[in-house]
Amino acid sequence: MAKWGEGDPRWIVEERADATNVNNWHWTERDATNWSSDKLKSLLLGLSVENDEGMCEVTDVGKVEGEASINNRKGKLIFFYEWNLKATWTGKSKAGIKYKGSIEVPNLSDENDMDDLDISITLNKDEPDTTLITLMKTKGAEKIREALGSYVGFLKTEFTQGMILPTANGMAKPQSSQSKAKVDKTQISAGSTATPSNAGVKIPTCKFSMKETFLTSPADLFRVFINQEMVQAFTHSQAMVDGERGGRFRLLDGNVLGEFAELVPEQKIVMKWRYNTWPCEHYATIALTFFDLGNETELKVECRGVPENEEERTKQGWQRYYFESIKQTFGYGARIY
Repeated sequence: MAKWGEGDPRWIVEERADATNVNNWHWTERDATNWSSDKLKSLLLGLSVENDEGMCEVTDVGKVEGEASINNRKGKLIFFYEWNLKATWTGKSKAGIKYKGSIEVPNLSDENDMDDLDISITLNKDEPDTTLITLMKTKGAEKIREALGSYVGFLKTEFTQGMILPTANGMAKPQSSQSKAKVDKTQISAGSTATPSNAGVKIPTCKFSMKETFLTSPADLFRVFINQEMVQAFTHSQAMVDGERGGRFRLLDGNVLGEFAELVPEQKIVMKWRYNTWPCEHYATIALTFFDLGNETELKVECRGVPENEEERTKQGWQRYYFESIKQTFGYGARIY
């Protein structure tokens, strides 16, 4: 063993208090599986295409099987990912006829170039023939390919933060990435509004509550939050809402997403809720409690786990995009005494 201050400089750790992977020489690995699963779902859910015949949308991502990881060796990042995806798309013709079909991507991996990705889109067997299947196989497949390319791009930028550590002389080596897959121009989606954030980093959070009164019954107000058509009406945009316990939602052009953790009809809704610009996998807990005041309903909103620097934005968002918009859209404005 070399004496202190002698020998291979890769092992000299006196300039780092934690003695962690000096000069980025040792092999380190970060598991990106859970992050990837959430990211893939958020990128695919709500994707839509439209033409003169009607509109199609990805309404559910039922299967995300696989794994992903990133390895750091000598300051170079090596990416591994392998996924099998299955999703559901729904279509609606201009005549109001609804259709449902399936999407399957069996080979999303670092072994395959994005241009060679196999995207299988089918119409369910019990559905009548429709030209919307052609729309999904062309424009729909193109958007899906772009979304999956964006996932690879985010994996190589957003999730890798902090993997290349400062060297013993205080300088950080450049994060040159290495992967079997070629870099595709669709890796960064022009349509994405997501902002890179630190995954797995603890952030200071806060809690607060809000109250609002609506001129309607608890049953009607409860329905506003879990019915997809009503959500689309008051947000004035496409939304995906699965109004049951464990169901996911995505609204305001993908800027808000989450999951229904608890549903007590006419009484309470508990959601895992987040803006898409928050740190990855960080959700606040939003509890809505409905109080029957006779001709009116008092809604109490309790928010826990909101990032401290997002408190005012979250309050204003709920006031503007939920409270005020619901009242204006459905005429639920409370009486003024």
